[in-house]
Amino acid sequence: MTQFRPCIDLHDGLVKQVIGGTFAEEGGGAPIENFVSERESRHYAQMYRNDNLVGGHVIMLGSGNEESANDAIKEYPQGLQLGGGITPQNATRWLDRGASHVIVTSYIFDGSNFSDEKLSSMVKAVGKDRLVIDLSCRVCPEGGWKVAKDRWQTITDLPINYETLDKLCGSCAEFLIHAADVEGKCEGMDTDLVKLLGSWGKIPLTYAGGVKSIEDLHKIDELSSGCLDVTVGSALDIFGGTGISYTECVEWNAR
Repeated sequence: MTQFRPCIDLHDGLVKQVIGGTFAEEGGGAPIENFVSERESRHYAQMYRNDNLVGGHVIMLGSGNEESANDAIKEYPQGLQLGGGITPQNATRWLDRGASHVIVTSYIFDGSNFSDEKLSSMVKAVGKDRLVIDLSCRVCPEGGWKVAKDRWQTITDLPINYETLDKLCGSCAEFLIHAADVEGKCEGMDTDLVKLLGSWGKIPLTYAGGVKSIEDLHKIDELSSGCLDVTVGSALDIFGGTGISYTECVEWNAR
């Protein structure tokens, strides 16, 4: 059954919801912000822990987020995954601090080219059971999707398809996939991507991007036969949204 997974997105040390694809539009600088919280990261981590929500993620969007990330995983040890700038050199430190898994994207590429060697070094550093591969992606002009790294600015050579999922699934515990073109817009999810991911289903996958109502959770559950979990960001009331309430999501998981 599709599960709601919580998130804490950090930018400049603050909990925010942003339109993912707008880092590039700003020349790599500040993205368009939908929400900036007055509450610290530990507030959200405590809430997720109290409601027994598992498998959520903390994403550090750029530098200056380490203290906030550390506060969150300290508040909910082994309850949150941690991503953003993860390398073999720092991954073990985050696991020791309490992250359940580390999430990696940019490190496993040389420029825009996927690197088997760099992925192997990540697996050697932390083990596949503690590694989540982030395959967040953008739509390609020629069709389909390719993984986008560097806060969704750089399009890589790695497509999102069955072949890629089959190739990488032996090196990680889970996949995390943000649909960057719809991320933060609250205008609907990428249904074609949801269908593709949900029809694979060999290891856990979490989808994020454009989910705007509880009806979308029902739709993802139906399209994926319950094989695809989901994160909700900007539409969620705890992040200033009006489309779906946090209480609805907690109740969804308790069905």
